[in-house]
Amino acid sequence: MDLGTGALPEIGLGCAHLGNLFTIIDEDTAAATLAAAWEAGLRYYDTAPWYGHGLSELRLGAALRRRPREEYILSTKVGRVYDASAPDPGHVAPWKGALPHDMRYDYSAGGFARSLSQSRMRLGIDRIDMAVIHDLDGKHHGDRRAVHEGDLAESGLPYLQELRAAGQIHKIGMGMNTHEDFTHFAGRVDVDFFLVAMPYTLLDQAALAGPMQVCQERGIAVVIGAPFASGLLADPRAAGATYGYDDAQAGIRARAIAIDDLCRSHDVPIAAAALRFPLLHPAVSAVIPGATEPAHVRQNVDLMKRKIPAALWADLKQRGLIDPKSPTGDPA
Repeated sequence: MDLGTGALPEIGLGCAHLGNLFTIIDEDTAAATLAAAWEAGLRYYDTAPWYGHGLSELRLGAALRRRPREEYILSTKVGRVYDASAPDPGHVAPWKGALPHDMRYDYSAGGFARSLSQSRMRLGIDRIDMAVIHDLDGKHHGDRRAVHEGDLAESGLPYLQELRAAGQIHKIGMGMNTHEDFTHFAGRVDVDFFLVAMPYTLLDQAALAGPMQVCQERGIAVVIGAPFASGLLADPRAAGATYGYDDAQAGIRARAIAIDDLCRSHDVPIAAAALRFPLLHPAVSAVIPGATEPAHVRQNVDLMKRKIPAALWADLKQRGLIDPKSPTGDPA
Protein backbone atom coordinates (compact mmCIF):
# COMPACT_ATOMS: atom_id res chain seq x y z
CA MET A 1 0.00 0.00 0.00
CA ASP A 2 1.42 3.37 -1.06
CA LEU A 3 2.25 5.68 1.86
CA GLY A 4 3.91 8.27 -0.30
CA THR A 5 0.94 10.63 -0.03
CA GLY A 6 0.78 10.22 3.74
CA ALA A 7 -2.74 8.81 3.57
CA LEU A 8 -3.89 6.15 6.01
CA PRO A 9 -7.14 4.19 6.03
CA GLU A 10 -9.61 5.80 8.43
CA ILE A 11 -9.76 2.66 10.56
CA GLY A 12 -7.13 0.06 11.36
CA LEU A 13 -6.58 -2.59 14.00
CA GLY A 14 -4.68 -1.94 17.20
CA CYS A 15 -3.09 -5.20 18.30
CA ALA A 16 -2.35 -4.63 21.99
CA HIS A 17 -5.08 -7.09 23.00
CA LEU A 18 -3.35 -9.78 20.96
CA GLY A 19 -0.54 -9.58 23.51
CA ASN A 20 -3.04 -10.76 26.16
CA LEU A 21 -3.80 -7.32 27.57
CA PHE A 22 -5.64 -7.89 30.86
CA THR A 23 -7.06 -11.19 29.61
CA ILE A 24 -5.78 -14.29 27.83
CA ILE A 25 -6.79 -14.75 24.20
CA ASP A 26 -6.12 -18.26 22.97
CA GLU A 27 -4.23 -18.84 19.74
CA ASP A 28 -7.27 -19.89 17.71
CA THR A 29 -9.24 -16.82 18.75
CA ALA A 30 -6.29 -14.53 18.00
CA ALA A 31 -5.91 -16.05 14.54
CA ALA A 32 -9.65 -15.83 13.87
CA THR A 33 -9.70 -12.18 14.98
CA LEU A 34 -6.92 -11.28 12.56
CA ALA A 35 -8.59 -13.25 9.76
CA ALA A 36 -11.83 -11.37 10.43
CA ALA A 37 -9.96 -8.06 10.26
CA TRP A 38 -8.60 -8.89 6.83
CA GLU A 39 -11.97 -10.15 5.58
CA ALA A 40 -13.62 -6.96 6.84
CA GLY A 41 -11.22 -4.90 4.73
CA LEU A 42 -8.85 -3.62 7.41
CA ARG A 43 -5.40 -2.97 5.96
CA TYR A 44 -3.64 -0.96 8.68
CA TYR A 45 -2.21 -2.93 11.61
CA ASP A 46 -0.37 -1.52 14.61
CA THR A 47 1.60 -3.63 17.08
CA ALA A 48 4.60 -3.31 19.41
CA PRO A 49 7.26 -5.45 21.11
CA TRP A 50 5.74 -4.34 24.43
CA TYR A 51 2.43 -6.08 23.66
CA GLY A 52 2.81 -9.39 25.45
CA HIS A 53 6.61 -9.08 25.28
CA GLY A 54 6.54 -10.04 21.59
CA LEU A 55 3.38 -12.17 21.55
CA SER A 56 1.32 -9.68 19.56
CA GLU A 57 4.02 -9.40 16.88
CA LEU A 58 4.28 -13.18 16.60
CA ARG A 59 0.53 -13.54 16.16
CA LEU A 60 0.20 -10.63 13.73
CA GLY A 61 3.11 -11.85 11.64
CA ALA A 62 1.59 -15.32 11.36
CA ALA A 63 -1.57 -13.75 9.95
CA LEU A 64 0.04 -11.22 7.61
CA ARG A 65 2.83 -13.32 6.13
CA ARG A 66 0.30 -15.08 3.90
CA ARG A 67 -1.06 -11.76 2.61
CA PRO A 68 0.31 -9.71 -0.31
CA ARG A 69 2.82 -7.33 1.27
CA GLU A 70 1.83 -4.37 -0.89
CA GLU A 71 -1.77 -4.54 0.33
CA TYR A 72 -1.34 -3.58 3.99
CA ILE A 73 0.36 -1.05 6.26
CA LEU A 74 2.38 -2.40 9.18
CA SER A 75 3.35 -0.31 12.18
CA THR A 76 5.44 -1.37 15.16
CA LYS A 77 7.34 0.43 17.87
CA VAL A 78 10.84 1.08 19.14
CA GLY A 79 12.26 1.98 22.53
CA ARG A 80 12.29 -1.44 24.19
CA VAL A 81 14.80 -4.22 23.56
CA TYR A 82 14.25 -7.82 24.69
CA ASP A 83 16.41 -10.68 25.88
CA ALA A 84 15.36 -14.34 26.00
CA SER A 85 15.42 -14.77 29.75
CA ALA A 86 12.88 -14.95 32.55
CA PRO A 87 11.20 -11.53 32.89
CA ASP A 88 11.52 -9.24 35.85
CA PRO A 89 8.13 -9.57 37.64
CA GLY A 90 7.78 -5.81 37.51
CA HIS A 91 7.63 -5.98 33.73
CA VAL A 92 4.82 -8.55 33.47
CA ALA A 93 1.81 -6.31 34.11
CA PRO A 94 -0.53 -5.66 32.36
CA TRP A 95 0.01 -8.74 30.22
CA LYS A 96 -1.50 -12.14 31.01
CA GLY A 97 0.50 -15.04 29.62
CA ALA A 98 3.23 -12.83 28.13
CA LEU A 99 6.30 -14.39 26.56
CA PRO A 100 9.23 -15.04 28.96
CA HIS A 101 11.42 -12.23 27.72
CA ASP A 102 13.16 -9.57 29.76
CA MET A 103 12.91 -5.94 28.66
CA ARG A 104 15.10 -2.86 28.85
CA TYR A 105 14.58 0.64 27.48
CA ASP A 106 16.89 1.99 24.78
CA TYR A 107 16.13 5.07 22.68
CA SER A 108 19.53 5.27 20.99
CA ALA A 109 20.29 4.40 17.37
CA GLY A 110 21.72 1.06 18.47
CA GLY A 111 18.64 0.31 20.54
CA PHE A 112 16.28 1.21 17.71
CA ALA A 113 18.27 -0.92 15.25
CA ARG A 114 18.12 -3.92 17.56
CA SER A 115 14.43 -3.39 18.31
CA LEU A 116 13.50 -3.25 14.63
CA SER A 117 15.62 -6.31 13.89
CA GLN A 118 13.89 -8.25 16.66
CA SER A 119 10.47 -7.11 15.44
CA ARG A 120 11.18 -8.22 11.89
CA MET A 121 12.21 -11.65 13.15
CA ARG A 122 9.11 -12.05 15.32
CA LEU A 123 6.85 -10.84 12.55
CA GLY A 124 8.65 -12.79 9.85
CA ILE A 125 8.18 -9.72 7.65
CA ASP A 126 11.15 -7.75 6.33
CA ARG A 127 9.59 -4.31 5.92
CA ILE A 128 8.08 -2.14 8.62
CA ASP A 129 6.12 0.74 7.13
CA MET A 130 5.91 2.94 10.22
CA ALA A 131 8.23 2.97 13.24
CA VAL A 132 6.77 4.50 16.39
CA ILE A 133 8.88 5.79 19.29
CA HIS A 134 7.11 4.19 22.23
CA ASP A 135 6.29 5.33 25.77
CA LEU A 136 8.96 7.97 26.31
CA ASP A 137 6.95 9.36 29.20
CA GLY A 138 7.17 10.24 32.85
CA LYS A 139 5.11 7.25 34.00
CA HIS A 140 7.56 4.72 32.63
CA HIS A 141 10.83 6.58 33.16
CA GLY A 142 10.53 9.18 35.91
CA ASP A 143 13.83 10.99 36.37
CA ARG A 144 15.48 8.98 33.62
CA ARG A 145 13.30 10.42 30.88
CA ALA A 146 15.77 13.24 30.30
CA VAL A 147 18.51 10.66 29.68
CA HIS A 148 16.36 8.80 27.17
CA GLU A 149 15.33 12.06 25.49
CA GLY A 150 19.02 12.84 25.08
CA ASP A 151 19.62 9.45 23.43
CA LEU A 152 16.65 10.06 21.14
CA ALA A 153 17.84 13.50 20.05
CA GLU A 154 21.49 12.53 19.69
CA SER A 155 21.16 9.31 17.70
CA GLY A 156 17.76 7.59 17.89
CA LEU A 157 15.70 10.03 15.85
CA PRO A 158 18.49 10.73 13.32
CA TYR A 159 18.75 6.96 12.79
CA LEU A 160 15.03 6.67 12.03
CA GLN A 161 15.29 9.67 9.71
CA GLU A 162 18.11 7.93 7.85
CA LEU A 163 15.95 4.82 7.46
CA ARG A 164 13.10 6.95 6.14
CA ALA A 165 15.38 8.75 3.67
CA ALA A 166 16.64 5.39 2.43
CA GLY A 167 13.08 4.11 1.98
CA GLN A 168 13.49 1.39 4.62
CA ILE A 169 10.57 2.86 6.58
CA HIS A 170 7.97 5.31 5.31
CA LYS A 171 6.85 7.17 8.42
CA ILE A 172 8.17 8.00 11.90
CA GLY A 173 5.71 8.25 14.75
CA MET A 174 5.67 8.77 18.49
CA GLY A 175 3.23 7.06 20.82
CA MET A 176 1.96 8.20 24.24
CA ASN A 177 -0.95 7.85 26.62
CA THR A 178 -1.33 11.13 28.54
CA HIS A 179 -2.21 14.72 27.81
CA GLU A 180 0.91 15.90 29.64
CA ASP A 181 3.26 13.79 27.52
CA PHE A 182 1.46 14.72 24.30
CA THR A 183 1.83 18.39 25.24
CA HIS A 184 5.50 17.91 26.14
CA PHE A 185 6.47 16.41 22.79
CA ALA A 186 4.04 17.92 20.25
CA GLY A 187 6.11 21.03 19.63
CA ARG A 188 9.60 19.67 20.03
CA VAL A 189 9.97 16.37 18.14
CA ASP A 190 10.07 16.13 14.35
CA VAL A 191 7.92 13.12 13.51
CA ASP A 192 5.33 12.41 10.84
CA PHE A 193 2.58 11.50 13.28
CA PHE A 194 1.68 11.04 16.92
CA LEU A 195 -0.14 7.91 18.02
CA VAL A 196 -2.12 8.88 21.11
CA ALA A 197 -4.26 6.71 23.36
CA MET A 198 -6.63 8.68 25.64
CA PRO A 199 -5.69 12.37 25.12
CA TYR A 200 -8.41 13.06 22.48
CA THR A 201 -11.68 11.15 22.69
CA LEU A 202 -15.40 11.74 22.94
CA LEU A 203 -14.84 11.95 26.71
CA ASP A 204 -11.81 14.24 26.79
CA GLN A 205 -10.90 17.17 24.58
CA ALA A 206 -8.36 18.79 26.89
CA ALA A 207 -5.73 18.46 24.14
CA LEU A 208 -7.79 20.50 21.70
CA ALA A 209 -6.23 23.94 22.21
CA GLY A 210 -2.81 22.50 23.07
CA PRO A 211 -1.07 19.58 21.33
CA MET A 212 -3.83 18.94 18.78
CA GLN A 213 -3.57 22.54 17.60
CA VAL A 214 0.23 22.31 17.59
CA CYS A 215 0.09 19.19 15.43
CA GLN A 216 -2.29 20.86 13.01
CA GLU A 217 -0.04 23.91 12.76
CA ARG A 218 3.08 21.79 12.25
CA GLY A 219 1.44 19.49 9.70
CA ILE A 220 1.87 16.43 11.94
CA ALA A 221 -0.83 13.78 11.67
CA VAL A 222 -2.51 12.18 14.69
CA VAL A 223 -3.62 8.56 14.98
CA ILE A 224 -6.06 7.79 17.79
CA GLY A 225 -5.06 4.56 19.47
CA ALA A 226 -7.89 4.19 22.00
CA PRO A 227 -11.08 5.68 20.53
CA PHE A 228 -13.16 3.82 23.13
CA ALA A 229 -11.01 5.29 25.95
CA SER A 230 -9.88 1.72 26.75
CA GLY A 231 -13.45 0.43 26.94
CA LEU A 232 -15.84 2.88 28.60
CA LEU A 233 -17.00 4.42 25.31
CA ALA A 234 -17.83 1.02 23.87
CA ASP A 235 -20.46 0.44 26.58
CA PRO A 236 -20.60 2.82 29.57
CA ARG A 237 -23.03 0.57 31.42
CA ALA A 238 -20.94 -2.60 31.18
CA ALA A 239 -19.83 -4.13 34.45
CA GLY A 240 -16.09 -3.69 34.84
CA ALA A 241 -15.84 -1.04 32.12
CA THR A 242 -12.39 0.56 32.08
CA TYR A 243 -11.20 4.09 31.46
CA GLY A 244 -7.55 4.86 30.88
CA TYR A 245 -6.72 1.16 31.31
CA ASP A 246 -8.10 1.16 34.86
CA ASP A 247 -11.50 0.76 36.51
CA ALA A 248 -13.82 3.57 35.44
CA GLN A 249 -14.55 5.90 38.34
CA ALA A 250 -18.10 7.01 39.11
CA GLY A 251 -17.73 10.57 37.77
CA ILE A 252 -16.34 9.66 34.37
CA ARG A 253 -18.79 6.77 34.04
CA ALA A 254 -21.68 9.14 34.73
CA ARG A 255 -20.42 11.47 32.00
CA ALA A 256 -20.14 8.58 29.56
CA ILE A 257 -23.68 7.45 30.40
CA ALA A 258 -24.96 10.99 29.79
CA ILE A 259 -23.30 10.94 26.36
CA ASP A 260 -24.76 7.49 25.74
CA ASP A 261 -28.27 8.68 26.64
CA LEU A 262 -28.00 11.55 24.18
CA CYS A 263 -26.61 9.25 21.47
CA ARG A 264 -29.55 6.87 22.00
CA SER A 265 -31.98 9.75 21.58
CA HIS A 266 -30.49 10.24 18.12
CA ASP A 267 -30.54 6.48 17.41
CA VAL A 268 -26.74 6.36 17.34
CA PRO A 269 -24.65 3.80 19.25
CA ILE A 270 -22.18 5.61 21.47
CA ALA A 271 -19.41 3.42 20.04
CA ALA A 272 -20.17 4.73 16.54
CA ALA A 273 -19.95 8.32 17.79
CA ALA A 274 -16.72 7.51 19.63
CA LEU A 275 -15.11 6.15 16.46
CA ARG A 276 -16.22 9.00 14.23
CA PHE A 277 -15.66 11.95 16.59
CA PRO A 278 -11.82 12.07 16.52
CA LEU A 279 -11.76 11.77 12.73
CA LEU A 280 -13.62 15.05 12.43
CA HIS A 281 -10.51 16.86 13.67
CA PRO A 282 -8.40 17.92 10.66
CA ALA A 283 -5.19 16.60 12.26
CA VAL A 284 -6.54 13.07 12.79
CA SER A 285 -5.81 10.53 10.07
CA ALA A 286 -7.04 7.27 11.57
CA VAL A 287 -8.49 5.43 14.53
CA ILE A 288 -7.19 1.98 15.48
CA PRO A 289 -9.53 0.27 17.96
CA GLY A 290 -8.51 -3.10 19.32
CA ALA A 291 -10.46 -6.35 19.34
CA THR A 292 -10.43 -9.55 21.36
CA GLU A 293 -12.58 -11.65 19.04
CA PRO A 294 -13.83 -11.65 15.43
CA ALA A 295 -17.22 -10.20 16.33
CA HIS A 296 -15.55 -7.09 17.75
CA VAL A 297 -13.74 -6.46 14.47
CA ARG A 298 -16.89 -6.79 12.39
CA GLN A 299 -18.81 -4.60 14.80
CA ASN A 300 -16.21 -1.83 14.64
CA VAL A 301 -16.22 -1.84 10.85
CA ASP A 302 -20.02 -1.69 10.81
CA LEU A 303 -20.03 1.14 13.35
CA MET A 304 -17.72 3.18 11.14
CA LYS A 305 -20.36 3.03 8.41
CA ARG A 306 -23.05 4.59 10.59
CA LYS A 307 -24.18 8.07 9.64
CA ILE A 308 -23.91 10.48 12.55
CA PRO A 309 -26.43 13.33 12.38
CA ALA A 310 -25.02 16.82 12.82
CA ALA A 311 -27.73 17.41 15.42
CA LEU A 312 -26.02 14.93 17.77
CA TRP A 313 -22.79 16.88 17.80
CA ALA A 314 -24.72 20.11 18.29
CA ASP A 315 -26.65 18.66 21.23
CA LEU A 316 -23.46 17.30 22.83
CA LYS A 317 -21.94 20.77 22.63
CA GLN A 318 -25.07 22.53 23.85
CA ARG A 319 -25.23 20.30 26.92
CA GLY A 320 -21.55 20.70 27.71
CA LEU A 321 -20.74 17.04 27.07
CA ILE A 322 -18.04 17.86 24.52
CA ASP A 323 -15.94 20.99 24.10
CA PRO A 324 -17.94 23.47 21.99
CA LYS A 325 -14.79 24.14 19.95
CA SER A 326 -14.45 20.50 18.93
CA PRO A 327 -14.36 20.11 15.13
CA THR A 328 -17.51 18.25 14.14
CA GLY A 329 -17.79 18.96 10.45
CA ASP A 330 -19.81 22.12 10.90
CA PRO A 331 -20.10 24.37 7.86
CA ALA A 332 -17.59 27.23 7.82
